[in-house]
Amino acid sequence: MAPKRQPPYYAVIFTSTQTDDLDGYAEMSAHMEKLASNQSGFLGIESFRSLDKKGVTISYWKDLSAIRAWKENPEHLTAQQLGKQQWYQDYTIEIAKIETAYDFQTGCPPSE
Repeated sequence: MAPKRQPPYYAVIFTSTQTDDLDGYAEMSAHMEKLASNQSGFLGIESFRSLDKKGVTISYWKDLSAIRAWKENPEHLTAQQLGKQQWYQDYTIEIAKIETAYDFQTGCPPSE
């Protein structure tokens, strides 16, 4: 099984803690994922959240210009503002360049 993406590419790592007021969050999250998937340079997304409301979302992008375009998308700007006002106690965004990637799956030789 080969990696889904071929390096080099970028990862935007969004770590957050949610508030108790999540009205509209699920709908906006689903809409943002669909919108991002149609954005030029989008390579994928993974998201995880614990029971204590801490979460990590990693989106993958072809290059920094694709990340900038996504950050400035008008609908995404609206979601960012709602996140600050209502859905998140705190968050951190980190951007990393992925230069090497490989994987493992039981019964398959690792790819490099």
